[in-house]
Amino acid sequence: MQIILLEDVKSLGKKGTVVKVNDSYGRNYIIPRKLGVEANAANLNDLKLQNANMEKLEAARVQSAKDVKAILDGKTFVVRIKAGKDGKTFGSVTGKEVAKTIMDTAKVEIDKKKIVMEPVKALGTQTVKLKLHKDINAEIILKVEEA
Repeated sequence: MQIILLEDVKSLGKKGTVVKVNDSYGRNYIIPRKLGVEANAANLNDLKLQNANMEKLEAARVQSAKDVKAILDGKTFVVRIKAGKDGKTFGSVTGKEVAKTIMDTAKVEIDKKKIVMEPVKALGTQTVKLKLHKDINAEIILKVEEA
């Protein structure tokens, strides 16, 4: 029996793949638990359309990441923070503040989780990596100044 998996099944495969299983295993376990459906012509056509749609969405995400990289790569962003007399900061600059600064300055929305950095606890300049997509990264220059 051919089954199209609707969920990842540990011993069979990943979501969206067509696998061959015993008839009884498919009828009594996979289909009742909604882990998969029988691979008939209609279901195979639906799978083909879903895969085409997913490819189109992924291409749009990649293009969006490339556009954001073109805007942000190599730009300098200034974050102001309170500091003492000797340059030691009160608190630190995290990804959240960097994301807000990018939004305010460049009008590009970046999720704080895509900013790869340790909290900055000193004044100065450093490069910060932005992980925009699994293969697309950008680097910005973060300048921390005294407020």
